[in-house]
Amino acid sequence: MKSAPLLTLTLAALLAACKAPTPPTCNDHFAGGAAPVITSESLAKKTVQLCYEEFAVGHSGISRTPLWSAEHLTAEQIQAARGLKRKNAFHAEDKLPEADRAELADYVRSGYDRGHLAPNGDMDSETAQQESFSLANIIPQHPKNNQRIWAAIEEAVRDYTEVEGQVYIVTGPIFEGESLKRLNGRVLIPTSVYKAIYHPGRKVAGAYVTRNAPGDTYETLSIAELETRIKINVFPSLAPEVKAAAMELPKPVIRSRNRNKSPSTEPKE
Repeated sequence: MKSAPLLTLTLAALLAACKAPTPPTCNDHFAGGAAPVITSESLAKKTVQLCYEEFAVGHSGISRTPLWSAEHLTAEQIQAARGLKRKNAFHAEDKLPEADRAELADYVRSGYDRGHLAPNGDMDSETAQQESFSLANIIPQHPKNNQRIWAAIEEAVRDYTEVEGQVYIVTGPIFEGESLKRLNGRVLIPTSVYKAIYHPGRKVAGAYVTRNAPGDTYETLSIAELETRIKINVFPSLAPEVKAAAMELPKPVIRSRNRNKSPSTEPKE
């Protein structure tokens, strides 16, 4: 009779060991589990966070674009993604109010690509790929930026990740100046685009910035410099000394076509 409590404890331990693993949460997309924080009161108006399988976005109902996307990118994810054929499936995001979101009609004959923040080329499943085509993950991007230097930056980051194993990424638009324009009077057109990366093993970070215009030039900044410029704390968990020192970022190489890209009217962003 005295063995019953021990038997009960043993069964409880076995049941606990057999429980299914905890599914990933949105915080898994963020370095240190901390989502980007918008530090400008005006920029933060009408923003909402959306969580997807392989990325998260902070979406603005004012610009009708994302202000940031966040990914935890791994070498295994990239290798799986390279085997997927691109399926264009751009769609309005039904999780957002109609008044606050972009519509497909906004981009028709606009002269701008529908540019991914979290790239379709990073997505390792059909579900994740389909989610990446939500307009909540899309900005108006000049074709000669999107299809050249920006595509090269995305591929350089993937190549770096395959070698290093993992990085955290935050990507977003920059809106600067007094004469900003909108597609269809609705969707704000960025003046520049940024991509920040953090290597958790080496504890180094840095960012690319390109003009959203023709031209193959780009800047590299420290995270501290980027955050001052865009009024977003992209990596809240990073130590100040990591943010202050700009890492040596992989050099983007412009190719006529990214490898393993299927034919499309728009590139595999």
